[in-house]
Amino acid sequence: MGPELLGGLSFVVLFGLIFLGMPIGVALGLVGFVGMGLLAGWSAAMGLFTTVPFSVTATYTYITIPLFILMGCFAFHSGVVKEAFNAAFKWFGRVRGGLGMATIAACTGFAACTGLSAVSVSLFALTTLPEMERRNYSQSLATGVIAAGTTLGILIPPSIPLITYAILSDASIGALFMAGIVPGLMLAALFMIVVLVWARLQPTAAPAGLRSSWWEKLLSLKGVWAMLALMSVVMGGIWGGVFTPVEAGGIGAFGALIIGLVKRNVGWRAIRDSLLDTARMSGMMFVLLIGVMMFNHFFILTRLPAVIAEGIVNLSIPPVAILILMIICWLVGGCFVDTFGLMMLTLPVFIPIARGIGIDLITFGILHVICIEIGAISPPIGINLFMMSGVAKHVPMNRIMRGVIPFVLIMLFALGIFVAFPELVMWLPGLMRH
Repeated sequence: MGPELLGGLSFVVLFGLIFLGMPIGVALGLVGFVGMGLLAGWSAAMGLFTTVPFSVTATYTYITIPLFILMGCFAFHSGVVKEAFNAAFKWFGRVRGGLGMATIAACTGFAACTGLSAVSVSLFALTTLPEMERRNYSQSLATGVIAAGTTLGILIPPSIPLITYAILSDASIGALFMAGIVPGLMLAALFMIVVLVWARLQPTAAPAGLRSSWWEKLLSLKGVWAMLALMSVVMGGIWGGVFTPVEAGGIGAFGALIIGLVKRNVGWRAIRDSLLDTARMSGMMFVLLIGVMMFNHFFILTRLPAVIAEGIVNLSIPPVAILILMIICWLVGGCFVDTFGLMMLTLPVFIPIARGIGIDLITFGILHVICIEIGAISPPIGINLFMMSGVAKHVPMNRIMRGVIPFVLIMLFALGIFVAFPELVMWLPGLMRH
């Protein structure tokens, strides 16, 4: 059996194991180990098994993962979600649909503290959905706003998926963080426009709220200014080259802890829970990384990625057409597989192709995470839709699906803009380089 054929069969076995319910990280590691044994001998496979876990956990750059997760946990326990929502409501509440806009603004702010949409879906469904229902918002609009707004969590830095992409592609974490800001803010603005148009076309779906004075608006920022200042320091430090992403993660985690202690929202129990949650999430991430690194060692040895990339490059197909095909794979895959699983399954094949056809890996990473999040909220089987339904059990699934359709369409529109004008993605990274 040739190495290329073995590489192709390994994907069949891999998807079979995942379909049977094996965790993706374990399946990747197992297929990589057995494949290496068949291809290079079992002594090489044992060497891979003993060295990769150590090399992954000992890599300095990977410390960014637990540090930024810890920052998000401390920020959550400090009460930033409720304060961000209250502040946004003071500023947007008087507008028809203002509560939906406030939810999007709060999602944008909270995304800067977690970088994980799955965390945000359940959290905002529990905190903001009851408030919107109390003010007679339609269930479709309310659930659609939450499902769409929480997707911003993987674009606005610090984003754990962007860190993971940087690890898998050897791209700059700082450049990816900068590249996610403009698309994230553009999507937030487009989501707000969707809410305004929806409220204009269907006034009963989004009633207007009470007007707040300028003093009340300014006073509402009291609860969020410290976290905003911390994020400015973290991102400004990376942008200005004052400190590395690892150091930024440490500063962010320590700063979020201090803010929580000063507000007296973080006690010993919150610290313990934050550390335990960080350990669980980091453990999951490192199992995935160890598995994908073991699989990559074997997969590269089969030469299949190089053969695929070379074959595609030699075809008389425009690079943009190849990119669109990869985007379609991500959009479909995002409906079935979670963010990190889809990254681990597709990037080992797609990154060599992107390099071969001359696509900038920073732009490629931003397009990748946008596609995953579109898939996650796309009817009828988007993962985040089921998470929303699991929390908001009283809302029928068909109403949730109706609510996300306008946001899915506007995300596809934005994705097309970023494909056509990659300069929008690369504007801030370009400034950082200069």
